[in-house]
Amino acid sequence: MANRSRPTLLKREREKMRMERQQQKVVRRQETKDRKASAPPRNPDEDPDIAGIRPGPQPIPWADEFPS
Repeated sequence: MANRSRPTLLKREREKMRMERQQQKVVRRQETKDRKASAPPRNPDEDPDIAGIRPGPQPIPWADEFPS
């Protein structure tokens, strides 16, 4: 009968870990919600994927790392 306590303890540990993960998810979701709320509003006429891109050749973002 002593063997019955071990699965119960393991189950309790798993349940505790599950609850901790759920709490972490809640915190992460709240942080994301707060970050989105504090972000500046986006222009609905502008596609965020192509914002700031001009027609023609684009500047090389790493050009300043390599001297000519």
